[in-house]
Amino acid sequence: WLRRTTHYLFIVVVAVNSTLLTINAGDYTFYTDWMWSSFVVFSISQSTMLVVGAIYYMLFTGVPGTATYYATIMTIYTWVAKGAWFALGYPYDFITVPIWIPSAMLLDPTYWATRRNKHAAIIIGGTLVGLSLPLFNMVTLLLIRDPLEVAFKYPRPTLPAYMTPIEPQVGKFYNSPVALGAGAGAALSVPIAALGAKLNTWTYRWMAA
Repeated sequence: WLRRTTHYLFIVVVAVNSTLLTINAGDYTFYTDWMWSSFVVFSISQSTMLVVGAIYYMLFTGVPGTATYYATIMTIYTWVAKGAWFALGYPYDFITVPIWIPSAMLLDPTYWATRRNKHAAIIIGGTLVGLSLPLFNMVTLLLIRDPLEVAFKYPRPTLPAYMTPIEPQVGKFYNSPVALGAGAGAALSVPIAALGAKLNTWTYRWMAA
């Protein structure tokens, strides 16, 4: 009982910390002001950040459903941060919470349907996470106010001058940021998922030492 409780508390701690890493890795969680112009970059960062932690703890516990649990913690923690900014007087749309949960829900049944096959979870699950997350995130962005409008009207006080939001040039470099984000995310999420699985192996060795 104590070991099982420790496992789940461990998941909570790392999910919270991974959310903080996502924020610190270039303001990726609070990305309303840059989202339209840098969608591909943010899609890759979110899908890889999700898959490395989700598959790590799903394999660590061996329980399908842990990935969704992990993504739920990240989401709740980010909503708390969103509420904190809202309390400071910023608009509701100022912070956009990435949609992690549905992608994690694709990772769990992959692990379950393949009878807890680690390699299938890495290849198939990692691909599904990378493909789906940009789609879910774009749907969310369509439901909020124009990010650039919000950015110019409510500039973030900590944003340095050289990061002032600029008008996006979406069609100049690629025609579909969702497709490019999904393709790049799928390609990169698989090796990152493999890294998460390898971290799991190292954890067991560390526990046995």
